[in-house]
Amino acid sequence: MGKNFVCLVIGLVLIASTNADLEMNYYAKSCPKAEKIVVDYVNKHIPNAPTLAAALIRMHFHDCFVRGCDASLLLNSTSSTGNRTEKVSPPNRTVRGFDFIDRLKSLLEAECPGVVSCADIVSLAARDAIVVTGGPFWRVPTGRRDGVISNASEALAQIPAPFSNISTLQTDFANKGLNLTDLVVLSGAHTIGISHCSSFANRLYNFTGVGDQDPSLDSEYATNLKANKCKSINSTTKVEMDPGSFRTFDLSYYKLVLKRRGLFESDAALTTNSITSSIINQIVNGDSKIFFKEFANSMEKMGRIGVKTGSSGEIRKHCARVN
Repeated sequence: MGKNFVCLVIGLVLIASTNADLEMNYYAKSCPKAEKIVVDYVNKHIPNAPTLAAALIRMHFHDCFVRGCDASLLLNSTSSTGNRTEKVSPPNRTVRGFDFIDRLKSLLEAECPGVVSCADIVSLAARDAIVVTGGPFWRVPTGRRDGVISNASEALAQIPAPFSNISTLQTDFANKGLNLTDLVVLSGAHTIGISHCSSFANRLYNFTGVGDQDPSLDSEYATNLKANKCKSINSTTKVEMDPGSFRTFDLSYYKLVLKRRGLFESDAALTTNSITSSIINQIVNGDSKIFFKEFANSMEKMGRIGVKTGSSGEIRKHCARVN
């Protein structure tokens, strides 16, 4: 019995060591300037390319939903093994910002070689970029390690799709430990950035396969999109997700959703459930500071999904390939 107890204790210690929690200021001793290097670089470049803030938070979101927040999205496919990584999966083909993360990684490698993970860089850069757009600040505990596995098929299966209905979205989020409040609040990131017509053109031209239009999309808005942006179902034109306010983090996205002017079916889906619809109305009729606080809470929660710590994973030297 004593021997079994010792084995149990050793097992628990091993589990704890590989699943250690993230920490605030994790790099305080190993790379004290790490977080300042990230925020300074973001503050210097995002004002000149504000849509990149949306790209970075999308990268963070897509990364965390597949194998956790481990920068597996950043890995290139390898011709030698034939492995197709998350980066080439359909949901990620329009993800941008990889060069931005690579430049940050180079700066941090020059300061502290082999110390700061790509996963932490993505988490920090996404937060700092949102702050530049006028959005909320949230705590980013660090200590994530980088994953060594990346599969395109997993990204296709696990990243919430723009054509998902509310039940599918609820399941996708619940699978990652996120609830309906998180779903609504994190969807608020659509207040910044752009999309491509290919992500919603079926709503304009072929919603049920008979050349029809999605009745849940405001008809006047749909007409405008077809006339000025998505002139055919095959159009690749970029469209502001929050027209007139796509560079500023605010509440206008939710007002558009209530007017049936959200671009995606997943936006419209938020109004088809009594709970999510109620949350949207509370946000629209409330103080933006309350929404900012909720967004910060959900982002911190998302940033902890499936993280690798301790001896799990590695600290990549280059974000696009394993060591």
